[in-house]
Amino acid sequence: MAVPKRRTSKTVTKKRRTHFKLQVPGMATCDNCGEQKLAHRICKSCGHYKGKEIVGE
Repeated sequence: MAVPKRRTSKTVTKKRRTHFKLQVPGMATCDNCGEQKLAHRICKSCGHYKGKEIVGE
């Protein structure tokens, strides 16, 4: 069974974990109302997608 010969230092651990972070989702502006929305999704405020009304109010 493999066992580490030396203790992993705090610096090495933190360097390895530098990529474990949250990322902001890709946001786009709605062409119809100008609100921020998730890319490739229907706008929550007006219900449009690619210039067409998908969800009627």
